[in-house]
Amino acid sequence: MNGLIEQWKGWLPNLLDGYVLSLNVTALSLAIGIPLGLLLALLVTAKSRWIRTVALAFVEIGRGAPALILLQFFYFGLPSAGLTLTSFASAVVALACCTGAYTSEMIRAGFDAVPYGQKEAALVIGLNGLDALRYVVVPQGMRVALPSLLGFSIMMLQATSLCFTIALPELVSRASNIGSATFEYMPVLILAGLLFAAICVPSTFAVSALERRLSRHAVR
Repeated sequence: MNGLIEQWKGWLPNLLDGYVLSLNVTALSLAIGIPLGLLLALLVTAKSRWIRTVALAFVEIGRGAPALILLQFFYFGLPSAGLTLTSFASAVVALACCTGAYTSEMIRAGFDAVPYGQKEAALVIGLNGLDALRYVVVPQGMRVALPSLLGFSIMMLQATSLCFTIALPELVSRASNIGSATFEYMPVLILAGLLFAAICVPSTFAVSALERRLSRHAVR
């Protein structure tokens, strides 16, 4: 056991650098993807048929294509069209597209959960359609969607492990390199898993607690 701890101490600085990179990719992907999801949730309910069709196509492609395919497309596919992205940029763009597609449905479900009477009341007091959306539907809908969005954010942190396939030196990539150099795959992968669990497990409990709290104050 002491030998294992000594190994972990030697590997930890390298793995922490990869972990920080994983966190950065996750943060940027969510910072871009969740606003994109909000925009798509609004566009799929637009009056224009063409806008709805384009938005729905983006959502369905983003949800239907595995994140690994999107990563490969942006890193290996785009250079064929004359556009080259770094592994970090490719990871952020691919995961942001995936985030936007999935969260749009979560946000739209939140909007649908807002009682129609709330929307009618907004119009009765003199708000136009845009103001009703801005001040009534979006705040209440986002509150409903918040637990799902937070839960998805945890999944996106875990999904950064796929980025090793495009040579991004994130946590799993560094763990794999250490395993290749030392042939100690199991100990280093256990340590990498523990680093993920250090954030994901407490976050999962926090999201569950938040969901229970919000359910007691749900919009009726």
